[in-house]
Amino acid sequence: MINIAKEKNPMPEQEPMIRNKNFLEVCEGYTEEMAIREAMRCLRCRKKPCMMVGCPVHNHIPDFIAKVAEGDFEAAYQVLAETTSLPAVCGRVCPQEKQCEGSCVRGIKGQPVGIGNLERFVADWHRAHVEEAVQAAESNGHKVAVIGAGPAGIACAGDLIDKGYDVTVYEKMEVAGGVMAYGIPEFRLPNAVVEAEISKLEAKGVKFVTGKAVGSDVTIDDLMDKEGFESVFVGNGAGVPTTMGIPGEDLDGVCVASDYLVRINLDKAYDAASSNPLPKAKKIAIVGGGNVAMDAARSAIRTGADKVYIVYRRTEQEMPAHAGEIKEAKDEGIEFLFLTNPVAVKAGADGKVAGMECIKMELGEPDESGRRRPVEVKGSNFVLDVDYVIMAIGTKFDPSVAGNVKDLETTAKGGIITDEATAATSRAGVFAGGDAVTGPETVILAMGAGKKAAAAIDAYLTK
Repeated sequence: MINIAKEKNPMPEQEPMIRNKNFLEVCEGYTEEMAIREAMRCLRCRKKPCMMVGCPVHNHIPDFIAKVAEGDFEAAYQVLAETTSLPAVCGRVCPQEKQCEGSCVRGIKGQPVGIGNLERFVADWHRAHVEEAVQAAESNGHKVAVIGAGPAGIACAGDLIDKGYDVTVYEKMEVAGGVMAYGIPEFRLPNAVVEAEISKLEAKGVKFVTGKAVGSDVTIDDLMDKEGFESVFVGNGAGVPTTMGIPGEDLDGVCVASDYLVRINLDKAYDAASSNPLPKAKKIAIVGGGNVAMDAARSAIRTGADKVYIVYRRTEQEMPAHAGEIKEAKDEGIEFLFLTNPVAVKAGADGKVAGMECIKMELGEPDESGRRRPVEVKGSNFVLDVDYVIMAIGTKFDPSVAGNVKDLETTAKGGIITDEATAATSRAGVFAGGDAVTGPETVILAMGAGKKAAAAIDAYLTK
């Protein structure tokens, strides 16, 4: 039976003025009854646009939703497991409004089916109710190294271990999980969700070497020529932060969002008992308009700041952040300053941040991204009263991993060049995928790249 309701079953969540004071997960998850009601909104479309058009890895969306509607939640999980390695993660952080839900037919005359909410529900239900009997595959005698323990690396390692490969994952941070563990705050993605996925891979035999940076501590050439790895997958992401190059950017009280979020997620720096506590800032500006900027701003408000600003040089319509993230940030009391761009960070007598000089902007003709180019309004300068500034204006490729590898071709900006069909690089036996190739993208796209590379590595080594 079809549920003809035009709106989604709302996701239970903490009240905005309560959650903005803690780091507990905002969304509390569907109950079984809510999940079944929402699943019954699916029309079981013959052409399956959510799956064929919207989903980068072509999850069997109508099939898993049909199982939810029947109340067979474990069967729904098994359908998802055929194509995705991280349903609990993707259900929480994927931009569904631009992908699966953006292609849902129910969205034409109402709200789309809550595909992300249902994916999250199914994965959480499985984790809570099913104790998996993990069985390691029979070894095939081949040895593969994976660089980066983020979504691309985890997906690649998972598929390879299931085929019997001896897999070692190298991660430069002290914990595995990549951006999922240290870049996304727990109010969006609890660490326990990521840890469960890592533990599952470890139980299957994947070895994680953390705190070891490929490129400086060990090279790809070392791994292949000295350590005996027959193939290497490079999935280390593109995590080098970019800066604006404006005066005062080096002041005490200015940081980049990636460093700030690592301190929030790994060091629990918002806690006074932390070994690496954050300074007591009262008025914080976050520069940028993407998901990282939203994560940093929403983390900042939770540290006890009196005022948190998002400073963005275009309008809300041009913001790349998820629509849901923007709404939740507004609900939590964060103030948005659109058509505003920093030109300098001001120092006080103590040499610390004492304000940020900004200029108003207006939109001109579209640039190469298709968005209208922001143009300065002369004479509109003003000083924003802040004592801490977080730069969240993007990241770029890390040249340390691939920069000095013989026979490995990269783009002018440092991205690894690969064959689109196989993820193979110009260096025999080396494959790459995810942000290391495309630049910053979504978790599901990185995961898909890791799975593609695993299939290509298998074909390469079995030949």
